[in-house]
Amino acid sequence: MIKQAVFVAAGLGSRLKEKTVSMPKGFLELNGIAIVEWSVQKLLACGIEKIIIGTGHCAQAYNELAKKYPAIQTVYSAEYETTGSMATLSVCAPYVTEDFILLESDLIYDSIGLSVLCNDIHENVILASGATNSGDEVYLEPQPSPKGEGSPLEAANDSFLKALSKNKAELSSTYGELVGITKISPALLSAMCEYYEKKRAEFPKLDYERAIMACTDKHQVFIRKIEYYAWREIDDDSHLEMAKREILPRILENESLKNIRREVLLNPGPATTSDSVKYAQVCADICPREKEFGDVMKWICKELTSIAAGLAEYETVFFGGSGTAADEVMISSCVPENGHILIVDNGSYGQRLAKIASVYKINHTVFKSSTYERIDISALENEFKTGKYTHLGIVYHETTTGLLNPLDIICPLAKKYNIVTIVDAVSIYAGMPMNLSKLGIDFMASTSNKNIQGMAGIGFVICKKSELEKTKNIPMRNYYLNLYDQYDHFSKTGQTRFTPPVQSLYALRQAILETKQETVEKRWQRYTECWRILVDAVKRFNLKMLVKEEDQSHLITAIFDPQSPKYSFEDLHDLARQHGFTIYPGKLGNINTFRIANIGDIKPHEMKRFTEVLKGYLDSIK
Repeated sequence: MIKQAVFVAAGLGSRLKEKTVSMPKGFLELNGIAIVEWSVQKLLACGIEKIIIGTGHCAQAYNELAKKYPAIQTVYSAEYETTGSMATLSVCAPYVTEDFILLESDLIYDSIGLSVLCNDIHENVILASGATNSGDEVYLEPQPSPKGEGSPLEAANDSFLKALSKNKAELSSTYGELVGITKISPALLSAMCEYYEKKRAEFPKLDYERAIMACTDKHQVFIRKIEYYAWREIDDDSHLEMAKREILPRILENESLKNIRREVLLNPGPATTSDSVKYAQVCADICPREKEFGDVMKWICKELTSIAAGLAEYETVFFGGSGTAADEVMISSCVPENGHILIVDNGSYGQRLAKIASVYKINHTVFKSSTYERIDISALENEFKTGKYTHLGIVYHETTTGLLNPLDIICPLAKKYNIVTIVDAVSIYAGMPMNLSKLGIDFMASTSNKNIQGMAGIGFVICKKSELEKTKNIPMRNYYLNLYDQYDHFSKTGQTRFTPPVQSLYALRQAILETKQETVEKRWQRYTECWRILVDAVKRFNLKMLVKEEDQSHLITAIFDPQSPKYSFEDLHDLARQHGFTIYPGKLGNINTFRIANIGDIKPHEMKRFTEVLKGYLDSIK
């Protein structure tokens, strides 16, 4: 798995004349987007975690780009005016820790090239294309694969690098053209930097390509050729014109063919996902007991924790299962035999917590509250005051109605009475900023398929470590879903006790990367914007909401059924599906509602389009 990328982006771009006097080449725009930003987006969609950009000319432009994309780290090459791309790469080298993709900043390209490099078995791979007739080609001379190397198909179609040159006459044969996207190992990078240090006085403007060539005696570099690959390096006005007229349309058409049919899920989960999350599941098979996959799982646990809590104080434990599985983990694992849990029931998911406690015959009391009005805090505190309770079980965001329970008041109040807090945050985690320590939450459950915007299949619990350790001696009520046993085994071995959902975890990794780029704060803003579009429409259409606006989560809205004898939820549902939207009925047996969720990879323009569909239906039943 390739996790890092490096751009060499320090150059002046002087052949583009006035176009690059006040900006780097990478900020030339095609279809309104800087070409380097196109490239950054492709890298992120390919699962790259860290993007290092070696800057020089107009470096501030890249520094501003880094503010937009947290994965970017800029490194300034102070001598950029008198040095070449290898000097830029050498200043980036100390920040590279593993295999990486090296790119030039002035490229447009089909993202299939990244996929090809990331999946190639060779350590060092140059991406090549067939003839481009661009007038600025770098030609590659191949050498036959060593005897026994690779498959017959590979030997026929690809080879190892022997030489490269812009002058065909210098080469005995040509195999393809250098694209400017290369997979490089740390060993080759180190050799390239050593070579540059030896040669920098003689060749200060040394290109990285020449440094690669100089190191092939000890580090084989494979050529991976895509004959009809769509790409263009933009060095001058003719290249720019070619990119606009010929290459970009090909790239856009090719990449559109990979788009998955867009279905906007306005149900409360699983949520709509990006295509890059879906494609993250398509990967090489791996035994989950390999260290490589163990490292992926450790990374996921760390990142899930850091979204809502400090790593020193909290730990994430995950299981193959849904959010309800994570709830069952908490209830069955965290309440001792002599414990007594008070469970707040103000919706179907609070009821579910109570049902789990009942199934395990755990001593519990249900605090019943309205499904659509704020909890009576005084009455709840009076229960706390009785001293009967060791634990509190509560849903942060009641998915039944969209009611947001004020945990910023309730959990600190529970801690005042030394009560351990167990929270179902399945449909709020990663959708709204939260700090578990400040909230006073000891155990918090969520899932991979809601606001984190991954695929279904993983339930997890974020645990306060000090409270988690206290569960060590609680007799196991459940084997598969035991919290401490899973935590202890994983912390010692880096492996889960039982087979994990591998593909869902790869998708979750990609979803986490995308969450880090958007940030939870900006995701909350996007969700809120979608919610406001919906609420404004509800008011315009004279519909009524179940929960007061000030008590709503901004994530799920319960709407009373229209007062028309012609109304049918099934008809509304089917009409919405025809337009690419999935909606969900209410979950309150005695109150007729339907629910609209705006979680997941949903954009404001899509919510606006849904409200137009809703209006069309309402007009039809007047």
